[in-house]
Amino acid sequence: MSKSVFYHAGCPVCISAEHDIVNLVGIDNVEVVHIGEVRERIEEAEKAGVKSVPALVTPQGNVLHINFGASIADVKG
Repeated sequence: MSKSVFYHAGCPVCISAEHDIVNLVGIDNVEVVHIGEVRERIEEAEKAGVKSVPALVTPQGNVLHINFGASIADVKG
């Protein structure tokens, strides 16, 4: 993985965190994935270790859970 991946579910907490992450690391350095809309990426997020969103997965594979918007279980429905 060459970019960080920011997973979120579209809630206000997630959108605010998305803006902050993009401003901090730059849009060229992060892929933003709205798993509420792109549900086939939920499994990918889980395999990366994401337990709740918003979360940032670094290029080294570290998962940084940011605030707490929703658990992956809640997003899966």
